[in-house]
Amino acid sequence: MLKIAIIIGSTRPGRNGEAVAKWVYELAKKRTDASFELIDLKDFNLPLLDEPLPPSMGSYQNEHTKAWSKKIAQFDGYVFVTPEYNHTIPASLKNALDYLYAEWNDKSAGFVGYGSMNGIRSVEHLRQIAGQLRLADVSSQVGLSLYTDFENMSEFKPQPRREKEVEKMLGDVIAWGGALKALREAK
Repeated sequence: MLKIAIIIGSTRPGRNGEAVAKWVYELAKKRTDASFELIDLKDFNLPLLDEPLPPSMGSYQNEHTKAWSKKIAQFDGYVFVTPEYNHTIPASLKNALDYLYAEWNDKSAGFVGYGSMNGIRSVEHLRQIAGQLRLADVSSQVGLSLYTDFENMSEFKPQPRREKEVEKMLGDVIAWGGALKALREAK
């Protein structure tokens, strides 16, 4: 069975991402075609990238990097839950992505963005980063508006139609994850 991580991309106090990711996780757990795990970047306490060698070398020196690598390597795909900060992803998510390389390669990625413009610009930036990490991003995505999917921009109350968007995105992440797993196993 495929393993998919749902990653909370913000570590900011008072973040909306935790509620959004838990909602995605609860919807995902109803599926029988993959297993899911909720990953919170906050739990890994990654400092600004402090490895002396490029991640593509896979020669990690720090224990926090080794723990992050071990966690991420076990998945076949990822769902990134990201806010939009200044038209892009939060520094915490970019930093976490930059720590690793091979662990991301040839796996699928889906996106749930949120913000005043539905997190669209942050997801577009995240797609560019994913491409460099050899993550295969699916075109279906979920964009949540701070105005219509949150009350007072803080209490998460997604529109009912959002569940179908999540289901479509998860289905695509699982399908691509399965195809890419076969590719990884053939190497």
